[in-house]
Amino acid sequence: MAQKTVTFGEILQRWSPPGVHRIGQRNEWEGQFGGSEANVAVSLAVLGDEVGYVSRIPQNVVGDACLRTLRYYGIDVSDVVRGGERLGAYYFEKAADIRRSLVVYDRQGSSFWSCTPGMFPWAEIFRDAGTFHCSGITCAVSQSAADATFEAVRTAKEAGLRITCDINYRRNLWKYDGADAHKTLNALMQYSDYIFGDQDEWEVATGMPKIPEDKMLSTTELDMEAYGRYFEEMRRQFPLCGEMMMGLRNQITTNHHTLTALLWDHGTIYKTKIFDITDIVDSVGVGDAFVAAYIHASRKWPGDPQRCLDFSLTAAMLKNSIIGDCNLVTEEEILSQMP
Repeated sequence: MAQKTVTFGEILQRWSPPGVHRIGQRNEWEGQFGGSEANVAVSLAVLGDEVGYVSRIPQNVVGDACLRTLRYYGIDVSDVVRGGERLGAYYFEKAADIRRSLVVYDRQGSSFWSCTPGMFPWAEIFRDAGTFHCSGITCAVSQSAADATFEAVRTAKEAGLRITCDINYRRNLWKYDGADAHKTLNALMQYSDYIFGDQDEWEVATGMPKIPEDKMLSTTELDMEAYGRYFEEMRRQFPLCGEMMMGLRNQITTNHHTLTALLWDHGTIYKTKIFDITDIVDSVGVGDAFVAAYIHASRKWPGDPQRCLDFSLTAAMLKNSIIGDCNLVTEEEILSQMP
């Protein structure tokens, strides 16, 4: 199978006040590019994988700068479509002490918001690819973006690609007429060979109440029998999916989290250690780091699910130490920190 991964989604301009200032408290802004599917592409490229990123970006100097950033990491952007009015954005206020982070989206009317089926030559794009990565975020942006996403996954499935899906539920995005997060996410996951999500995202997508782990510490013993029953129900809902991952996080304070994950791989559940992260710098993109690491690891160590899980969780843990959306850690760095 071809080794190239193709990701599809909206890349955004991220704006933050300096330090831990509140939005409106300072006149200065720190800007960088980010977005879930682009974050996955960057992480894969840093890990040494061949990766292409597909999106719709405006034909202006902002779009040019965005593409230069992606090319810098070695990402193939030859299938990016240029057009539309502007690049989407989000404003991010960093967490501090007991104050949680804050995100304000500005995506309506963006180039990606107005993308439609037929804009992307998927059969040609997938010709040299082995994996297609998609996300629930693309379906939350607009109805036309959701339609374009389903066109992509159907074409990828017909072409025999492995489809990886991050549920990526964003409550504040499902605003267009007729938007139904549960119905749409559940339908998207029906095409997927690998699905990742945290407890809350799995609950939205499946309708199954989550198993609460709000007080999870590094010494906590998870109820694996309960998770076994949970994964068996998910297997019934998504019969084509062979690998399902659940991220578990407890936010003790804004800069002190515990983090672990479970993997259901064709009927067997694997678990890894619970990381105790006490000095978080930036927790944005932790799930994206996990997904990219798993795509990379499952190719490098096929048939070793435990190693793939340990590698992926360690990558996610390390992302908490890096400012920005993207996880800029190498395979060697991840291996040196693995449990």
